[in-house]
Amino acid sequence: MTQFPARDEQIRNMHALLIHQVVKACHNEQERPLLDRLLTQAAQNGWTDLVDTIRRIVAGRRDESLLKGLDDEDRVIIQSILAGLHDPNTLPDTNKQADPNMAAPGMAMMIHAARRGDPEALQALAYLAKQMTQSHGDMQQMGGIMGKLVDGERDVEQLTQRMGEQGRKLVQDIIAELKNMEH
Repeated sequence: MTQFPARDEQIRNMHALLIHQVVKACHNEQERPLLDRLLTQAAQNGWTDLVDTIRRIVAGRRDESLLKGLDDEDRVIIQSILAGLHDPNTLPDTNKQADPNMAAPGMAMMIHAARRGDPEALQALAYLAKQMTQSHGDMQQMGGIMGKLVDGERDVEQLTQRMGEQGRKLVQDIIAELKNMEH
C-alpha cells in the first residue's frame, strides 16, 4: 500500500460494492448491465476518469498503466479491482463499517464545500450517498441523511434515529467538524 494505508483501506471500504461489482462483471457477462447502470450514474456525477478506467478493465486491460493520471481515490479503487481480479481474497469486505475517526473530517469537508456551491463536492457527495445507500446498517442510513447535512440540518437526534452507536458517533463527529468550519 501507499503512504496512507489506513486512508486507502477507508477508500476501499467506502467503494467496496463498486469494486466487487466490477470484479463480478469481469468474470460474468450477466453482471454487466448492473455495472453499466452504476458506471452511468458515476459518470453523471463527475467520476469520468474512474469510469473510463473501469470500462478498460472490463474490456480486458489489466496493466498498471491504467493507474496513470488518476487521483488518489480513483487509484486506490482501480488497484483494488486489479488485485481482486488476480486474487479475490484481497477484495474489501462489503459489510465492514467505515472508521468514523477517518471518515468524519473528509465527509465534513465535502459537505461544507457542497453547502458553499462547489459542483465537484456536490457530485462527489451524490455518488458517495448512492454508494452508502446500497450498503447496510449505519452506512446505509448515513447515505440517506447526506442531503439533510448539506441543507444545514445539525440535530443529531433527528439525523441518527435508526443508527447504532458507531453511526451516531460518525454523525456527531461530522457535525462537530462542520460547526468548526462554519464558525
